[in-house]
Amino acid sequence: MKAMKEKSLRHLKKEDGNVESALVLIPMLILFLIGMQLIVATNIRNAEMALAQGDASARAISHQYQVGDEVLEIGGRIEKIQVLITHRTHLLPQIVPGLVALMGGNPVSDVVGIAVIEPSNH
Repeated sequence: MKAMKEKSLRHLKKEDGNVESALVLIPMLILFLIGMQLIVATNIRNAEMALAQGDASARAISHQYQVGDEVLEIGGRIEKIQVLITHRTHLLPQIVPGLVALMGGNPVSDVVGIAVIEPSNH
């Protein structure tokens, strides 16, 4: 019986640090997921920016505008330049549930593409 107690005490002494590891593991996992959320959101925003800019350039050349596009006239008395502004919105995935609601934001990437409208040769 005494040998059994000593054996179980040795086993318990070997288990030191498990509670501390679990206490450190949970915040580390949350921090990792927050980092992943930021990386995913940044990459999606950058991809959407490239697509919005490409859409704006293609529409400015072809003069085929869509409903949400804006055309602005910029310039002085002699020559006016028309600028096309396109908008692109994409819903961001939520890796950490409740993080966006906690920060009071909206999980949407809203980007703008801008291009100079080429004059038509008509």
